[in-house]
Amino acid sequence: MNLRFMIKPGKPVKDISIKKGDSIDTIFDQMSKSGGFESKNLVDGLNILTAMIEDKNCLKFMSFVGAVVSTGLRGVITDMIKNRMCDVVITTCGALDHDIARHYSNYLEGSFTMDDSELMEEEIHRLGNVLVPMKSYGPLIEEKMQAFLEKAYKEGKREMSTHDVTKMIGEHLGEDSFLYWANKNGIPVIVPGIMDGAVGSQIWMFSQNHPDFKLNIVTDGDLLSGLIFKAKKSGALMIGGGISKHHTLWWNQYREGLDYAVYVTTAQEFDGSLSGALVREAISWGKVTKNAKQTTIHAEATTILPFLYSALLAKLK
Repeated sequence: MNLRFMIKPGKPVKDISIKKGDSIDTIFDQMSKSGGFESKNLVDGLNILTAMIEDKNCLKFMSFVGAVVSTGLRGVITDMIKNRMCDVVITTCGALDHDIARHYSNYLEGSFTMDDSELMEEEIHRLGNVLVPMKSYGPLIEEKMQAFLEKAYKEGKREMSTHDVTKMIGEHLGEDSFLYWANKNGIPVIVPGIMDGAVGSQIWMFSQNHPDFKLNIVTDGDLLSGLIFKAKKSGALMIGGGISKHHTLWWNQYREGLDYAVYVTTAQEFDGSLSGALVREAISWGKVTKNAKQTTIHAEATTILPFLYSALLAKLK
């Protein structure tokens, strides 16, 4: 088979010129014409997200890995949910852990080069360059989750899905919490891997003392199918890979794929991992439509998302 590659010359590459007082949307507009390597994907992501959010027929997903909730990016995620920029959230158990822990206590600034043996002696966990005091994590989450679950149990709850669990947690937290705003705005938060974290462990521990209490993750599928099968279009902002990204893609194959998709990752595709896979690979699985507006942004999320969100606020009508 002979393959013929057609080269279509584009427009001339233009230099970026930033002046004092230039708005972020002006800078993004220049980046779209700069021929920059990853900057073009960033601008494409902005345009795709704008179109997705403004599309009233689109069911909007946001997925993210739990680690980012340990950082200041929690504020951006919380604001996006507060401003109803998504209809469904899919995340990991760590996101719940960190949302509870940071509402009731503080994490600390650290560095990647700190001595982990010394930190262990000081009863401090290290998550990259974020320090998590032990007293702010395990014991605190145990205390709060057992109290939340006991209250729900006394109110007659004997079975809960993960979106029931996240709603319950959101009812007890405050405005700094993404779970609070998800609950307030009626946005379901689904955690397919909920047992892989402190909150999941506390649910298991609670069930040991309350044998008639059950976690039913199948009910999450009922909720997702009810939304997916009715959606005229669907789209997703996926922050990081792993189970939260895959669950988002997996369920959207049942409506022939996402129509809008923006994926932010630092993973590489050469190892064949799901986290490294570009959005376009999902087209071959029917998880993203052939004509979808899609891009993969190769960048570290806590660095790039604040700028992307700022530009998005400027661009949205």
